[in-house]
Amino acid sequence: MEQMVKLKAGKEIIIKRQHPWVFSGALEEDEQPPAEGARVAVTDARGNRLATGHYQEGSIRVRIIHYGSEAPAPDFWEQAIARAYATREVLQLANNPQTNAYRLVHGAGDLLPGLVIDIYNRMAVIQCHSWGMYGEHLEIAAALQKVYGERLDTIYLRARKTLPQRFDEKAFDTFLLGDDGEQQILENGHIFTINAVTGQKTGFFLDQRINRQLLAQYAPGKTVLNTFCYTGGFSIYALKAGATHVASVDVSSKAMALTEENVVRNGFPAEQHSSHTEEVLKFFQKQAETFDIVVVDPPAFAKTMNKRHQAVQGYKRLNAEAMKTVKPGGLLFTFSCSQVVDRQLFYDTIVAAGLEAGRSARVLHQLTQSPDHPVNLFHPEGSYLKGLVVQLD
Repeated sequence: MEQMVKLKAGKEIIIKRQHPWVFSGALEEDEQPPAEGARVAVTDARGNRLATGHYQEGSIRVRIIHYGSEAPAPDFWEQAIARAYATREVLQLANNPQTNAYRLVHGAGDLLPGLVIDIYNRMAVIQCHSWGMYGEHLEIAAALQKVYGERLDTIYLRARKTLPQRFDEKAFDTFLLGDDGEQQILENGHIFTINAVTGQKTGFFLDQRINRQLLAQYAPGKTVLNTFCYTGGFSIYALKAGATHVASVDVSSKAMALTEENVVRNGFPAEQHSSHTEEVLKFFQKQAETFDIVVVDPPAFAKTMNKRHQAVQGYKRLNAEAMKTVKPGGLLFTFSCSQVVDRQLFYDTIVAAGLEAGRSARVLHQLTQSPDHPVNLFHPEGSYLKGLVVQLD
């Protein structure tokens, strides 16, 4: 029997505004709340069904996956995956001979809050951010196979690090199809080796595709420093565009090994690239050489509001040091993927860094995530990646 949650009187406006999150304060208290992860019918105070979602304890109590008075159709997942795929066809990513890696499902941006699916050549990686999505992973995998058919030979479920810690003993990362997590992918003709099992996120930072392309426009004949390089995405684009030398920095030896492998795979001579395995801030602080272009793309410094101030101070120190390594007239590509640091706060933080570094500067570009990471019109929280291209005097 389907379980139900009832909204307090007047709170049905949440559903009418199509925001995909129902917070705990909007719901009537229930002596026997639904099981975590259960699909629930969301009703107004009079008991009229308005939507369907996944229930989970916490401040976000229900994540809406379907609107309307009817329950989702039996082929809900096939319809949902096909809809997301159609958007990637519009973006000219599906069946693109130069790019076979892209995000297929971006949570609420594709009307599926709590779910991420990335495509890497012939592999799909399912990443669950809610217990409800984890509970439906077999149905999701089956829908992927129906939509993609023989174009997929591997499906990997990766959820333990993205679910709340209380699910650690219940959630498992596992292959649902195939057994090899490594793939060689193409992005705009650039070759990368990724590993969905051992890599960060789902194996690659797909959200930076358009920003890597932008860097390539400025890179010919320039020296480039790529920090927090991970698999060397910005480094490879810069080299292929004609940069005279690229230096890559990451604290992870595994990341540096992947970067070096990708440099070789793309056919660049060793002398055009240098690797530095160390903490980025320390690298900046001892760096005497300056570069035409510097990229600063750190991991999220804060994932909760109570750590936001600490994160802002970290971004300021990091960017102030980075600015000191940019040649006069050169460019700083700087980013934040911390959702709790909004666009204006990030901008203000870079202003503070410029003042601390004693450099005058101008903003040439304001950057965001690639379009296969769409933002639901009614859920602005989905816009998480912020970036600036700053020219320094």
